[in-house]
Amino acid sequence: MRKLIMGIVEFREKMLPKYAEQFSKLALAQTPDALFITCSDSRVVPDLLASTHPGDLFIMRNVGNLIPPATPDGISTGDLSEASAIEYALLVLKVANIVVCGHSECGAMKAVHTRSAKLKAPNLDKWLYHASNAAFRLEQEGPLDDGLKPHDQLSQLNVLVQIEHLMTYPIVRQEVTAGALVLSGWWFDIATGDMYAYERASRSFKVIDRAMAERMTSRLAARAR
Repeated sequence: MRKLIMGIVEFREKMLPKYAEQFSKLALAQTPDALFITCSDSRVVPDLLASTHPGDLFIMRNVGNLIPPATPDGISTGDLSEASAIEYALLVLKVANIVVCGHSECGAMKAVHTRSAKLKAPNLDKWLYHASNAAFRLEQEGPLDDGLKPHDQLSQLNVLVQIEHLMTYPIVRQEVTAGALVLSGWWFDIATGDMYAYERASRSFKVIDRAMAERMTSRLAARAR
């Protein structure tokens, strides 16, 4: 806790002067480009990994980067927090992109894979149910990358399942169909620091290096025309 408190002081004394003007503008409105859905894991730091600044990302974090699917009328089958963030991002902030980002060595995915009930955490157990389709898919279809540890194989498939859950929301389907919204699946490898993006054509996650980034941005530009 001391590190957290002193970090606030360090930001106030060293960094705030650099961001003062930006914060002054952001106090009036925010216009983020993307809703970034990722895990609560302390090792995943979206603004650091994507070199973004205040106002760039609308971030939703939870255990396992899960999105409970919606009923046909758009009501979440789980916690309302995730559904509310999706609605706010699309209806108010008008984001053009939603990224679901999983990661390696995810504790939630380890629990789902081993079906661990050691913690006696009924709320967590109920929450992790929203990753059960990913576990089923891993068992029935196999991994995207058989070189990964089983829980990391599950983590990658979970990203794709959560994108499918996003598509159960009428507002998401509407925006995707209209070409106003792009859904992307990313996966962060903690050990290497590399970020990967899912490529549908190869059915695999590819590292986002400069060449990959240029292909991704070109596709986005083509969609915007």
